[in-house]
Amino acid sequence: MIFIKSEEEVELMRQSNLLVSRTHAMLAGEIREGVSTSLLDKLAEEFIRDNGGIPGFLNYNGFPNTLCISVNDVVVHGIPSGYMLKPGDIVSVDCGAILNGFNGDSCYTFEVGEVKPEVKALLKCTKESLYIGIEQAIAGNTIGDIGSAVQKHAESHGYSVVRELVGHGIGRHLHEEPEVPNYGKKGKGIKLRERMTIAIEPMINMGRKDIYQERDHWTIRTKDGKPSAHFEHTVVVRKDKADILSDFSIIEEVLKKKV
Repeated sequence: MIFIKSEEEVELMRQSNLLVSRTHAMLAGEIREGVSTSLLDKLAEEFIRDNGGIPGFLNYNGFPNTLCISVNDVVVHGIPSGYMLKPGDIVSVDCGAILNGFNGDSCYTFEVGEVKPEVKALLKCTKESLYIGIEQAIAGNTIGDIGSAVQKHAESHGYSVVRELVGHGIGRHLHEEPEVPNYGKKGKGIKLRERMTIAIEPMINMGRKDIYQERDHWTIRTKDGKPSAHFEHTVVVRKDKADILSDFSIIEEVLKKKV
């Protein structure tokens, strides 16, 4: 079942997603060489709870932490650990929070120190593909229109799109229908309706699209060991232009001050 939200529910979801974005902005000031991913996780849990929320990922289907922190060739679902960030690392931080009974969900891939130009280009293209996909999230279009737009942009720059992991509907539950793949054909799939709320999240690999799961049953890596980037917004389908509920601008304000 696909849940169409009321305007009141959309505003509650805006609050939960802004809490996630504010958590990312706080973390943006902490991500640097020598910081452990487990410390970032601890800071995020404290921040979410201090602001009246509940970590959305913690214990979700048994996941042990507040954040999924995926470094370099880890695509998604990286478990925070004692790993200390190193110059040149890229760090995808996926965060969820529940506020007022609704889930927020967003991911941002950060750079640690000086990152290779070809890795910077991967991040740039992945973020571009997210916004190009969001442009298609309007009433009357289809799920395939979103995936096709993401896939076309990423592949035109020589990157590959992960197939096994997709975006999703979101609301009172973290994962609702429909699935939102980052690949597909224009005009295919379910038709988008006003006030559907979906998480669009391109996962783009520098090398091949093939991935594998580690023995911890969570961590997903690229098979060829090349980097992967991940950006995600939660959006509301509207008539003329999608309404983005999460906010990268507050994250990027912090990153500009760090430079």
